[in-house]
Amino acid sequence: MTKTTQDFSLPDFRNLGILLRLILAAEALGLVAALLAASSPAETVAFFLDNAAYLQPPLLITLLLLFLIGPWLAQSPPRQGVVVAVLAAGASAVLWRLILEINYPDAVDGSLARTALLAALLALALLAWHDWRARRLSPALPEARLQALQARIRPHFLFNSLNSVLSLIRSEPARAETALENLADLYRVLMADNQELAPLEREMELASAYLDLETMRLGERLHVDWRTDNAPPGALLPSLLLQPLLENAVYHGIEPNPEGGRIGIDIFARDHQLHVVVRNPLGSAVRPGNSMALSNIRERLRLHFDAEARLSTHEAGGEFHVQVVMPLKTLPVGKAS
Repeated sequence: MTKTTQDFSLPDFRNLGILLRLILAAEALGLVAALLAASSPAETVAFFLDNAAYLQPPLLITLLLLFLIGPWLAQSPPRQGVVVAVLAAGASAVLWRLILEINYPDAVDGSLARTALLAALLALALLAWHDWRARRLSPALPEARLQALQARIRPHFLFNSLNSVLSLIRSEPARAETALENLADLYRVLMADNQELAPLEREMELASAYLDLETMRLGERLHVDWRTDNAPPGALLPSLLLQPLLENAVYHGIEPNPEGGRIGIDIFARDHQLHVVVRNPLGSAVRPGNSMALSNIRERLRLHFDAEARLSTHEAGGEFHVQVVMPLKTLPVGKAS
């Protein structure tokens, strides 16, 4: 299903960051209600705590239910997902109200219908707030992509690649033709709309095309070790994530060293997470732009996965390591990449 800008943005109820944000938003609404109803700070605290006893259990029950059916919701039309979420909120509130009536009959007031209605309205408010927030952040995706273009494909790479191709046209025309095809494929993907997750296989092909171009230019100075035997088939990751990590490794680890070096690439799955590790030698001279490129990738990970993805760096054994960890998402069974 192709998503348009007019689609309602239903939360990913399996994303830890989104779940925490929904809980905090609900608590914020409860605090506002306490401030409006109370006449003193002490009454505000008491009113807020009383409301929390009614609000938190059904809220957590609702989020648990939505977490369990998260994969089904992701494949459903947004409007249908909203109806299911609202019904789950109302049913959870009624269930909790019945439990309180049985155990603490003097602690509740109002009807079951009022309880279900308030829960449904709260659910609608939270869903509307999430949709508003998603729409407000949506312009950041293409903006981040354009910034990534500037940080990833530097002008010197294009000019150096073209010069290398020119030097091969007469002596090795077949190799020059392959290099031009790789360069065309690389820029075709870069200029496309890359807001969606992409298959790992495609990202590896793109990265290999980039490394072939750099090998043509750097020759024996560049060596690459791929360790992807444990890479999960059908895994999805942000488009154009691997190639800029490799360009960063070439720019900072290989080019400054006259003797060159070796880049290591490890891709594997562990504990329902996809790990991508890129290693390169520490450069003999500090070159500008490393933090900008990595910050750009961090921003893209945040836009796609919220708090569930991270990018970390460290130095060990004379190498610079970049590790990206993100939720393991895969293509639906039977769907072509």
